[in-house]
Amino acid sequence: MATTTTEAITTADRRRRSGAAPGLQAGRRAGRRKPRVDPLFLAFLLPTLLLFTLAITLPAVMGIVLSFTNSVGFGEFRFIGLTNYVAVFSDPAILQAYLFTLGFSLVTVIVVNAIAFLLAIALTSKIRGKIALRAVFVLPMVISGIVIAYVFSFLFANSLPALAGAIGFGPLEQSILANPDLAWVAIVIVTAWQAIPSTLLIYIAGVLSIPGEVYEAAALDGASAWRQLISITAPLTAGYILINLVIGFKNFLNSYDIIVGLTDGGPGTSTTSVAMSIFKGFNGGDYAYQMANATIFFIIAVVIAVIQLRATRGKAAL
Repeated sequence: MATTTTEAITTADRRRRSGAAPGLQAGRRAGRRKPRVDPLFLAFLLPTLLLFTLAITLPAVMGIVLSFTNSVGFGEFRFIGLTNYVAVFSDPAILQAYLFTLGFSLVTVIVVNAIAFLLAIALTSKIRGKIALRAVFVLPMVISGIVIAYVFSFLFANSLPALAGAIGFGPLEQSILANPDLAWVAIVIVTAWQAIPSTLLIYIAGVLSIPGEVYEAAALDGASAWRQLISITAPLTAGYILINLVIGFKNFLNSYDIIVGLTDGGPGTSTTSVAMSIFKGFNGGDYAYQMANATIFFIIAVVIAVIQLRATRGKAAL
């Protein structure tokens, strides 16, 4: 009996010294095994990956290659190096489109987030019918942008001037869509009207994630509603604010349908966005030239996406 016990202790001691514990060995063998990929996962992934490659990746790569040529979109072409890119940076119309797009995006993202944040505070407070009001406020999100643009175009061109004439307000008796200095304001208003609902939903989720005990403790300490907004709500929803700002700005850079429906880039070229200039160039025979413009625009979008990823890293907002 003593001999058996001594042998067992000796064997265990050898295993301990050699690191060859049975459980550890089994764990290491299991760790070396590659995880088995479910065939169903591949069945869904491969067709999607194939379609994405054929519909997006391959045309994008071909477009970048053609941006270094004199191609008009069909027929023969020859490589001309960076000529198109140099021309883009020296084209006043393209530079104006970039200035308008960046300025419009900056103003719109500020307006949208300010209004959506305040609405989120109101629609999460103790008011009657807040659930029904939330449903009403998100309705613009499900309406097509071009439909919204045509409706507001009629309002700006007919209803608003008629109302301004009735009350004797001269500056608005003419359609602001025909005013090069004010047409961008109409675009900001309509774009914000459609974009506020999606931003609002994110802010509502952020406000509702704040524990009610925090507000109760602040109220017991005598904090006013304004102080609670500044010291509690805003800091605790900082991640949501950051995400809305970055995603909103990136989306507004690609604005197209609302601008087409309201002004079609006019008056003149005062409201022509980068997306519009690219699309019109494709139809006008400037394929390679506008592909260079699209490539530059793509690089800007990638930079913004990288900023978004870095800025939201570690933010447990959603």
